[in-house]
Amino acid sequence: MNTRMNTRYKITRHDEEGNPTLSLQECQNFFASKSDFEYRDYYSVTQDGVNMKINGYFFMWHIEGLEIPFRFYENELYVAVSHPAVMDKTKEVARGLEANYIEG
Repeated sequence: MNTRMNTRYKITRHDEEGNPTLSLQECQNFFASKSDFEYRDYYSVTQDGVNMKINGYFFMWHIEGLEIPFRFYENELYVAVSHPAVMDKTKEVARGLEANYIEG
C-alpha cells in the first residue's frame, strides 16, 4: 500500500511574526493569468452515488481530464498530490507566488 498517495501540501509565505500572508486577491490575480486553471467558489465531488459540495475558494487545475483543486484557506493554498504531475505544478505555483511549499 502506498501511504504517500494523496499527501497534502500547503503553499505558504509568512511575515516576521510567522503569520501566513498570501491573500485571496493575490491568488486570484495569479491564477487568472493561467489558462489551465479555473476559479470556483465551491468544490463538488461524487463518489458511490453521493455528491458532496464544499464551499470555499478553489483554483481548479485541469490536467489529462482531471480537475485538481488548489484550495485557498486562511491565507494559504492546499493541494493533495494525487497525480504525479501535481508536485511539479505545486512547485511552479509556489515559485510564481514567491512562497514555499511544505507537507501538511
